[in-house]
Amino acid sequence: MIKQRIARQGQGRSGGYRSLIFFRHGERAFFMTAFAKNDRENITDKELTELKKTAAIILAMTETDIEQAKSNGTFTEIQP
Repeated sequence: MIKQRIARQGQGRSGGYRSLIFFRHGERAFFMTAFAKNDRENITDKELTELKKTAAIILAMTETDIEQAKSNGTFTEIQP
């Protein structure tokens, strides 16, 4: 899981965004959420534990599982 700070022009470090991405090098990445750092301090330890469990499940999915999740609306694919 990657927690990435995204700068917002003219806002400084605390005025940016934070994004959470589930990532497996060379395979796939899943964007999970983003939030403004001035709206929310950070994720809690409990949330981090749950996110890690969710990441393990999602990153273990087969291509068939992922295609099914996309077709039933559970996942939305974002194109570059």
